[in-house]
Amino acid sequence: MEYLQDESMMREALKEAEKALRQGEIPVGAVIVQNGEIIARAHNLCETEKSATAHAELLAIQAASRALGRWRLSDCTLYVTLEPCPMCTGAAINARIGRIVYAAKDARAGACGSLLDLPIYPLESHPICESGILQQESLSLLRSFFIKLRGKTEH
Repeated sequence: MEYLQDESMMREALKEAEKALRQGEIPVGAVIVQNGEIIARAHNLCETEKSATAHAELLAIQAASRALGRWRLSDCTLYVTLEPCPMCTGAAINARIGRIVYAAKDARAGACGSLLDLPIYPLESHPICESGILQQESLSLLRSFFIKLRGKTEH
């Protein structure tokens, strides 16, 4: 049952990633779920906002905190299409998010087990991290973005 919800919620995160792709952003999307309901959704907006901190995860955490009227999100799950970076994993830990589910691993910047594993450190909270849900779909979006980007820079 949990896998079916994970897949359904990751599809919602992928919709957010597709929005980012259409805006010329790196296609990463995130949703935050509480009790089976999406309470926040976001996608990368670094280029649009001219901000290094406008990652999908941070924007979703901010939106979830506003929606719930609190910063502690221990009863929530973060679904994201790419393994969170150190900044985003740190924000999830600080927000006390109980679970992080991501589609594709990020060997270059992932902080939930690939490059780093921040949740194992003795910090305030230790979210459960799971990966691989709709990995190929996420990787396909990322590949299409970078192929298009390379095409623009080679001409």
